Amino acid sequence: MTRGFNRVLSEGDVLRRRASFLQRVHIDGWLLFLLLILATTGLFVLYSAGGRDQGLLIKQASSFGLGMLVMIVVAQLEPRFMARWSALLYVLGVVLLIIVEVVGHNAMGATRWINIPGLVRFQPAELMKLFVPMTLAWYLARHNLPPSFKRIVISAVLIVVPFVLIARQPDLGTATLIMVSGVFVLFLGGLRWRWILGAIAAVVPIAIAMWMFVMHQYQKQRVLTFLNPESDPLGSGWNIIQSKAAIGSGGVFGKGWLLGTQSHLDFLPESHTDFIIAVLGEEFGLVGICLLLMVYLLLIGRAMVITLQAQTVFGKLLAGSITLTFFIYVFVNVGMVSGLLPIVGVPLPFISYGGTSLVTLLSGFGILMAIHTHRKWIAHS
Repeated sequence: MTRGFNRVLSEGDVLRRRASFLQRVHIDGWLLFLLLILATTGLFVLYSAGGRDQGLLIKQASSFGLGMLVMIVVAQLEPRFMARWSALLYVLGVVLLIIVEVVGHNAMGATRWINIPGLVRFQPAELMKLFVPMTLAWYLARHNLPPSFKRIVISAVLIVVPFVLIARQPDLGTATLIMVSGVFVLFLGGLRWRWILGAIAAVVPIAIAMWMFVMHQYQKQRVLTFLNPESDPLGSGWNIIQSKAAIGSGGVFGKGWLLGTQSHLDFLPESHTDFIIAVLGEEFGLVGICLLLMVYLLLIGRAMVITLQAQTVFGKLLAGSITLTFFIYVFVNVGMVSGLLPIVGVPLPFISYGGTSLVTLLSGFGILMAIHTHRKWIAHS
């Protein structure tokens, strides 16, 4: 009995030491655990969706490794340090977007990348998913809340500048996510209801203006296809019809890993990027999709706890914006693939293929860890 008691104590000491180590390196254990589950799931699904392309798998795994390294580094930064440099990072991001506009790399009809030959190709728009909410959180935290009309106007300008530059690439999906991340900061900052209701009332004229002056023809076609996919089943409606067919054919338990037909026979386009959840639905069924969504909900729930426990206004605004934007990220992708929302080119976080997106997402969770693990130090400083 004494031996068993000592064994329990020993195992308890090991768990405490592990927790203490994670705290010393400013890593949140729950976030890390859930992120590893998502990344592992993503690699399994990507291997099937990418036609068993090992090169694709290695690139994604390498991006995840780089993202984990960046996440750990970012987690060491004090929130006050982030706030101090946020404005400069915003200016740097805008400059990079202008460089994309002038000499950006064009691929598949869009100019979204900066290509440094022999070194790297990256998408500056992804960086603004962090720089915009960080800058707005810093700006609003420096003044009394809720924000005055003047603060709201300045915040709107900070949001609109990158939105316009990214929409011109064209990348309306990323531009919309960045706009949403900034709006979330304003909302969490106590934006008065009259401004919220005014913004809702302005949705219709803004939507009309975007339709007439901002949206490209293929983006308009996506909206029309969303309203009636069967109007052009062999053209613009092909993607969503094949996506729903793939999800539906998976049934409850799916056909099995690597046994999907829609993606392997090339019926499903963009199967390794925007429509990858359709591959998961076909091979793992309703059960697989529900389990994936449960992991997402647990991750979002943990991020909400971190937001509530943040010790500074800057930390609360930034953590809340990152969390809510991540939720929108998942919601929009699942909604568009299942036919509930128009197709806007938003990948599924940690599952879809994409190096810059993966590193940016992990950087965001590094910020959450930094805000959470530095809270006790901030409370006593």
